[in-house]
Amino acid sequence: MTKLLLTTTLMLGLAAPAFAGGTHASEQGNEMPIGRPSNDHPVDRTIEISMMETDDGEMLFEPRRLDFEPDETVKLVITNKGELDHEFVMDTYEENAEHKAMMAKFDMEHDEPNSARLAPGQTAEIVWTFSNEGRFEFACLIAGHYEAGMHGALDVGKQGS
Repeated sequence: MTKLLLTTTLMLGLAAPAFAGGTHASEQGNEMPIGRPSNDHPVDRTIEISMMETDDGEMLFEPRRLDFEPDETVKLVITNKGELDHEFVMDTYEENAEHKAMMAKFDMEHDEPNSARLAPGQTAEIVWTFSNEGRFEFACLIAGHYEAGMHGALDVGKQGS
């Protein structure tokens, strides 16, 4: 009986979705290369971002590129206007590539302050301070979505000019 319970517990544990973790920011002030969550800071501006797919199979964000000033605090209002689940993850190109590879292997969802996974019709907000200059990326890392065009450049500072 103990073997049966242990086997069942292990099988149930393996069937559950994994959550992407790592060295990401937390509300306690840990900072990522792209910045930090800032729910306790005044917002400099609000940007609306839509996620969707087109009739010809392209998956995209509107706008397709984001530009910020160093130390700017922004409220990102993200809405899934498509018919499929999508996610918004902002990070370095390298971190997004690593997470994309992990998501292709496992049934994963991000549970980080720099991301939001949304069912069709859902909206989420991320308040973020972009504290470091550089070129970063926002993307949907659900299997196949990145390849269908769902990613864009996120520039902080003069990189995109």
